[in-house]
Formats: sequence, structure tokens, C-alpha cells
Amino acid sequence: MDGKALDAVCKQVYRRFPEVAGCRPRVQAQGATSRASGSTKSNYLLIFHGKGITEDGRSLTRTIRVVADEKGKILKVTSSR
Repeated sequence: MDGKALDAVCKQVYRRFPEVAGCRPRVQAQGATSRASGSTKSNYLLIFHGKGITEDGRSLTRTIRVVADEKGKILKVTSSR
């Protein structure tokens, strides 16, 4: 994944989940093969870790997992509480 696509994905994640803003994700390459054409497309798993504060003042660790393609299009987002 090139830097421009990575920055675009990070910007969207930071907007949706401000508690992980500023932390750089861990990036892992994943391969996806299309059955019809037999071509291989690269997907990437980006893992963000951050901490937020709840309304009662407690600390909350948050993990955001994002699957995106090589162009920076987000395919799937999951988060933990």
C-alpha cells in the first residue's frame, strides 16, 4: 500500500474514531484471489490502537481493524470496546 492510499484510509478512520487519531496503524498484507478471473488483488489489514475516556472518567482501550484495498478503499471496519 502506497503512502497516499494509507494517508487517505487513516484520515477516514481518524474522523470516525477520534480516540485513535494520531497513532499510525500496523499494516499487514493480505491476498485475495478472484475465482472468476483468477487474478490476485492485494488487500491490507490496518490495526489502530488508542485510548479514550468514558463519561465517568475511566480509560477505555480501543482497537480498530480496517481492511482496505491497494487503492485506499475501505472494505470492512471492526472495532472493540
